[in-house]
Amino acid sequence: MSPRDQATLDKRLATLDHATGALYDTGEFGKQVKLPRVLDALRRVLLVPGGCAAVRERAQRLEAAGLFLGTDWAQPQILIPALSTGSLRSANADTVVVEAVSDLRLLAVTKGDYEHPLISAAAAAEHLSQVLAVNLSLLFSPPSEAEREQQGRMAQVPRELLHYLVAEVGYEKVLENLVDEIWRILRQRPIQVDAVKRMITQIAVARANPDVDLGASGLGADRLISSLYGTTEGCREDPGVEIYRARLESMDDSALQYEATGFARSMHDTGLVSPYHAVLLRFLLGKGEYLLGEAMGLSSTGRDSLLCYHELVRTLIEQAVFVETAQCVYGLALLLERGILYQPPVAPALWRQLSLRLSPHSQQRLTEVFGAVPDPRARLLAGVLSVLGQPLGIGQGDNPTCQSARALSMWAYNDPDYLLQTVVWAARDDEIVMHFEGRPLSSRESGEQVNALPHHDLDPVSLLVVPHLDRIYAEMGRRCAGREGDPHRWINPEFHGWWSGRGFRINVDVATGKIVDLDDFQRHFYASYHPFYNGNQPVIHPQPAGIAVTDSAARFVGWHAITVLRVSLDPQGKMRVYFYNPNNDSGQDWGDGVVVGTAGHGERFGEASLPFEQFASRLYIFHFDPLEPGESAAVDRAELDRVTGYIRRSWGADRLPEEGAAAEEV
Repeated sequence: MSPRDQATLDKRLATLDHATGALYDTGEFGKQVKLPRVLDALRRVLLVPGGCAAVRERAQRLEAAGLFLGTDWAQPQILIPALSTGSLRSANADTVVVEAVSDLRLLAVTKGDYEHPLISAAAAAEHLSQVLAVNLSLLFSPPSEAEREQQGRMAQVPRELLHYLVAEVGYEKVLENLVDEIWRILRQRPIQVDAVKRMITQIAVARANPDVDLGASGLGADRLISSLYGTTEGCREDPGVEIYRARLESMDDSALQYEATGFARSMHDTGLVSPYHAVLLRFLLGKGEYLLGEAMGLSSTGRDSLLCYHELVRTLIEQAVFVETAQCVYGLALLLERGILYQPPVAPALWRQLSLRLSPHSQQRLTEVFGAVPDPRARLLAGVLSVLGQPLGIGQGDNPTCQSARALSMWAYNDPDYLLQTVVWAARDDEIVMHFEGRPLSSRESGEQVNALPHHDLDPVSLLVVPHLDRIYAEMGRRCAGREGDPHRWINPEFHGWWSGRGFRINVDVATGKIVDLDDFQRHFYASYHPFYNGNQPVIHPQPAGIAVTDSAARFVGWHAITVLRVSLDPQGKMRVYFYNPNNDSGQDWGDGVVVGTAGHGERFGEASLPFEQFASRLYIFHFDPLEPGESAAVDRAELDRVTGYIRRSWGADRLPEEGAAAEEV
């Protein structure tokens, strides 16, 4: 912990101790008056590093003072672990705080620091293991739209709490669920995998402990551990990169090919890249293109790209692939597989990127977040490779920037040379200039500061580019102020690209928030996107759309930007919409049986999907080609009624007229 963090923690603990003493000295009837000050002090302590450990030390004193008085938490023996999920995700900060303190109290009981009269150490340990099991998703992913909207900064407290608990309790009882959760995240192929790697590292530590019994989860855990630390025969015992590099010197071509294919198989299987893989790839620069292609697991398409642009690929490896940036090897491999180097502007743009001089601000920003090794230019280049290779792996992190993340993904997916241009503008010039209705917009010429605090959960490209895009997006919104209707009608085509349909439909009245023209809206969406009603016309360019996000209880949370990628029948013969969600974990429960799929329904890596009618039930904005109207009149009435039912039971509950009133109007 830094001296600054320690000083902040000490100051906040002094306030907490004073408030706890005042609560302790107050009679039972007066405690409700003193309690808010204690809860506020606890909230502030839990928000700083070291807060969980400090609260754990004070748990007995807090309980004795009356923190849990009059609540279910006062009787820990009756608490139900499954209910902790709702408490830790609550929009009420006090509920989150009390649940966190209760869990830390049980940790103190488990460790023998606190002999509780109502619950044994064994029972407390069992409760905590179940709490960890039912909240595993919080260990891996940043807050969802629902959590960010409802909890604000408090959304980080449950995550810090669970990381602390799992470090103290161990993984024995939760490891099987932990391994399953890691595989679920990896199937979505995110660019940012640091959190997953940290979890695998901790599992490796547990695996090495002879006292830890992994049980049935051992095989899955071993696959994850070996993907990073023992992928091939040459690095089976995790010898360290220097020893591994020395071993490569003594290998013949046959042994090197064995190493190359082993790393490639593991990389494409998991989406993770071992640091040893980076060492091998750099070593193979002196061995010819064949082994380079083997090490990246390239198909004929990727090999053709490598052979045609061998000098560029070699230079990219030399300047971007290091032990610290090993994950970009996967991005480079997928970039070659996509064949985008054959687009005339892309290869020259990458040569420009290789010689790009970063502004002092860009260098500082990258160094603050990713460190000084390798240098910021290499770190950004590695990020460019990941973004171009994994356009659907870009995430917004714990930031309300879904529009900008969507734009980056769309450009990487559909217009990679424009993405490379925006990177140059942001990294070299500290400015991006876009046009809105013929007038230039500069990210620099604005009242707001672009130089916001760095977000530690973004990839290097997003870190530099997103602040500029956010500023331009906000300025476009201001220029639409006073216009009738939703500003996205004008913003999306200008912000995202010419391929965004000029036709625009919205089913919410902006002034009142009520749902309007629902039947016509749904018919139009079906006629534009459903293959049975649009002449079997596939989605040609990714299209921006807006959804009404709901939580697992189907309650409205907020509006969210996504990209419609394609619509087709899944392996089970059901029509599904496949879309890109900039939120880092697309597998979300939106309530009323609407559970977003990320695998098992024909999804490609990075795609989310829903059955067509379920997706339509959460849609509130879409773009379309007005010259391709489709057959809206042919849409089945029963299917539209099912969509309306989903809406009425979720975000439209208080936005639609009563069913009786609607019938009278008709």
